[in-house]
Amino acid sequence: MEQKHNEHVIDLREVGRTLWAKRRIFYKVWAWTFVLSCVWIFPQPRSYTCKVTLAPEMSGENVADGLSSIASSFGFNIGGAAGQDAIYPELYPELFESPEFVVGLYGIDVTTKDGKISTDYFTYIKSHQKKNPLTWPFIFTLIKAKSLFETEDTTPSGSGKGGINPFMMSRRDYTLMLKIMQNINCSVDKKTSVITISVKDQDPLVCATMADSVKEHLQDFIIRYRTSKVKEDVAHYQQMRDSAEREYDAAIDAYSRFCDTHMDITLQTFQSERDKLENDLMLKQNSLGAMETQLQSTKVKLQEKTPAFTTLQSATVPVKPTAPKRMLFVLMMLFLASFVYAAWLCRKEIFGYGN
Repeated sequence: MEQKHNEHVIDLREVGRTLWAKRRIFYKVWAWTFVLSCVWIFPQPRSYTCKVTLAPEMSGENVADGLSSIASSFGFNIGGAAGQDAIYPELYPELFESPEFVVGLYGIDVTTKDGKISTDYFTYIKSHQKKNPLTWPFIFTLIKAKSLFETEDTTPSGSGKGGINPFMMSRRDYTLMLKIMQNINCSVDKKTSVITISVKDQDPLVCATMADSVKEHLQDFIIRYRTSKVKEDVAHYQQMRDSAEREYDAAIDAYSRFCDTHMDITLQTFQSERDKLENDLMLKQNSLGAMETQLQSTKVKLQEKTPAFTTLQSATVPVKPTAPKRMLFVLMMLFLASFVYAAWLCRKEIFGYGN
């Protein structure tokens, strides 16, 4: 049984003649596309991006760390760094998705480049963001549609500095937090462990301010994490040293009072009591010296545990906006309109149907 295959052959010369005959219509399509693209894209708020790079101090390196570094250069992670710190550089991007970390940025004071707005970052993102006026009808319709299906949120909404509880947030505050997470990004080079922090914002000065503040916030968080245990040890030994000092002072007072009141007495009972007080004084003195030595040793350990960071690229107020790419958008719309209209005009020659 023979099968007949009807293959449609596209005649490019016929396609070219059809497009050439309709070239005047393309001028109208380009004109309308250009105007509509400009009307849509030019009211769109511009955004700026500021990047900061820093290198953390890699302390306590050993053979396992060396093997881990070699393995990371080939794209493998054998967990050498994780043996020393629960939060190592590869996990810093995950930290930027933590509500506690993001909420900690809300109280940062920011000022726009024109000086018209000076407030905390939470209020700035919540109340001072520019929007394309052409999108207001769509946003209003979307909000009204959502209100028909969503129940009323009774969780109180935070305001100003420190008004957000990361454990229980309102729907509006949670949406705002997700928006801030999209504006702040962190990446770590697995080979060099160089941390890159990028912040996107509508104002260049706010963008640079937040990039520098996020860097400081990350450094403070890492320092608090790596030194928390040693700080507890310092506080513990400081308390023990103070207690030993009070006991030593009490032993000195007791010994001095006894010697002053029994200067001319030679009875063996009083001499034995004096020797007992003197021995107790020596024990208290030795204990105080031991606690002082331990305290100073722990303070030195605290200094060693405190990581240092080298800033490779500091925050700089950006000059040129990074988005939206207006010219690129207009060119893409012109190309898309031309392609769609050409396919519609030549639908008979290309697809085999139409007038």
